[in-house]
Amino acid sequence: MKLIPLNRTLSLAFFGCFLFLSLVACKDNGGEQVEDTPVAYEPLTVEASDFQNAVDQITQVMVHDIFSPPVASRIYAYPNVAAYEIMAQADPKYKSLALQLPGLTPVPRMNNDTIVPGVAALVAHMEISKSLIFSEDMMQTYADSIYAQWEAKNPKQFERSKEYGLAVADHIKAWLDGDMYKQTRTMPKFTVDIDDPARWQPTPPAYMEGIEPHWKKIRPMVLDSAAQFKPKNHPKFSLEPGSAFYKELKEVYDISEEITASGDKSEEVEIAQFWDCNPYVSVTRGHLMFATKKITPGAHWMGIAKIACKQADADLNKTIYAYTKTSIALFDGFINCWAEKYRSNLVRPETLINKHIDENWEPILQTPPFPEYTSGHSVVSNAAATVLTDVFGDDFAFLDDTEMAYGLPARSFASFDAAAKEAAISRMYGGIHYRAAVENGIDQGKSVGGLVIEKLDWTNE
Repeated sequence: MKLIPLNRTLSLAFFGCFLFLSLVACKDNGGEQVEDTPVAYEPLTVEASDFQNAVDQITQVMVHDIFSPPVASRIYAYPNVAAYEIMAQADPKYKSLALQLPGLTPVPRMNNDTIVPGVAALVAHMEISKSLIFSEDMMQTYADSIYAQWEAKNPKQFERSKEYGLAVADHIKAWLDGDMYKQTRTMPKFTVDIDDPARWQPTPPAYMEGIEPHWKKIRPMVLDSAAQFKPKNHPKFSLEPGSAFYKELKEVYDISEEITASGDKSEEVEIAQFWDCNPYVSVTRGHLMFATKKITPGAHWMGIAKIACKQADADLNKTIYAYTKTSIALFDGFINCWAEKYRSNLVRPETLINKHIDENWEPILQTPPFPEYTSGHSVVSNAAATVLTDVFGDDFAFLDDTEMAYGLPARSFASFDAAAKEAAISRMYGGIHYRAAVENGIDQGKSVGGLVIEKLDWTNE
């Protein structure tokens, strides 16, 4: 008998098993061959909450990076416009802002049915947001986590949508590159006039230089010029006790003393703190100085836009519309306000009160580092409230929990207008603005918001 080597025996056995299993696998119901079933991918969808979460993410990055209020408004506006332009192509209800906003030409067209507009809009939004901040890695990590989910669900739709979203992002980046922002980074610092008591002086504790003195040179989106809604002049500077200006100065001091007299936190103090929205508050402990970081006024109003969208159960497209309209109002509101701030160059209450009334007095809020007139909160809050009212209607009651992340309780408002008026008067309660800056700032903001509504053709309704 001929012996077969052991390794050969195992090879033959393995081959036989393989052949048997292959035959069994290839037969089904009478021996018919069954071909491989293609993988069924799930169609990609984007919800309103996905867009809201992306905006929330960029807000958190801005808090981390510490952007000034005017610059923060720019970081909101351009990504929202990109998302809106993609959405408007897919939804006949909305009209493109191309050729309506200065310098904006039509974005590339969607030319493939595989593209998911919501995915492309979010890609463009995140890509532009990433290009406008310092901590790009934080935004990229967030985007990558979403991309991984989309790719696993439907790689073909994801790749086509991402490719288109990036093309639109490049288009918007080229447009925003012409808004004079880069040029203002190299312009001279603001020169303080130390010899004129009516002019702004740096304030304690950090005595920071005036921020964004050239913001009026930024290209607006609806304003004809940065000074289009120039407010009426504030009362003429005078330290005579009977003068209108001195009365306003004394009013700031008297209100502050009254609302802090009991030692308990009054309603007015709570209002001031709720609307503080100072992205950089200097804190001194002995020889150590550090900063606490919070959201900007624009971020607060983007948060209110989110609350309204959720409460109204707005779909993705209406959410993008509301966010875009609000961010444009904020963007031009800051341009309009900052043009007046550095034109009038008015001294802050803290400087005069410490010198002429009470050297130990401190405002409830830390005085921000730029001139007083007009109140930025008054302008941008009323600009935002005006457009949000246009989107969601009058008497839209809501609970504002935007500041809860910073240890402040939520506040209820009967309307956007009521919230904006409280934001405005909060600056007097906080001891950082005169009454004229608040009241004239309200009118200025309403004018900016009204122009966003009137000048831009948003819908086909």
